[in-house]
Amino acid sequence: MQPGEATLYNRSIHILLVGANLWYIGEGMFAPLLSVYAQRIGGNILDLTGAWSAYLFVTGLCMLAVGASADRALAPERLMVAGYALNAICTFSYLLVVAPWQLLLVQAGLGVASALATPTWNVLYTAHAPSRRAGMFWGIANSLQYLISGCAVLLGGFIVYLGSFTLLFAVMGFVQLIALATQLQILRETAPVGQAHAVSE
Repeated sequence: MQPGEATLYNRSIHILLVGANLWYIGEGMFAPLLSVYAQRIGGNILDLTGAWSAYLFVTGLCMLAVGASADRALAPERLMVAGYALNAICTFSYLLVVAPWQLLLVQAGLGVASALATPTWNVLYTAHAPSRRAGMFWGIANSLQYLISGCAVLLGGFIVYLGSFTLLFAVMGFVQLIALATQLQILRETAPVGQAHAVSE
């Protein structure tokens, strides 16, 4: 099946959605707890805003380069998988954070991971979704993102309330490893989309 001929149950679409929603679970469990965690490691409001700003700035700047690369000969599949791998590494790195400056570095690393994975995932999802039903397919993707993230927020809160941040980070990292393993399957599904773009040009 060629990109653009996908149905609702196309395997490539299924892989991309499952992997992405696992990402949202791992990410969403901690996002609202960042301020609480920053205080626990001795950070103040400036440390918290600095860490979050680092994530946003790094993500925004790196996305420009990654987006351009995904349109050229570099296979978006490989860039996306690299982003998922880096995200898992950075998630486990939370276990080593004991100072605000270390939190900032982890957040910056997560920014690079997001920049690698997000635009490339969008390229792949667009390529495998049928163009005549793009609205429905993107509606499914965006709806699941919010629904899954909402559940993840509650789950993260319960894990910290009943356990600890250490347990939370271990669970998050494990979920991100499953997300990585899921998206690795996309490398075997079809010919690299990036190469197809290069040939068409």
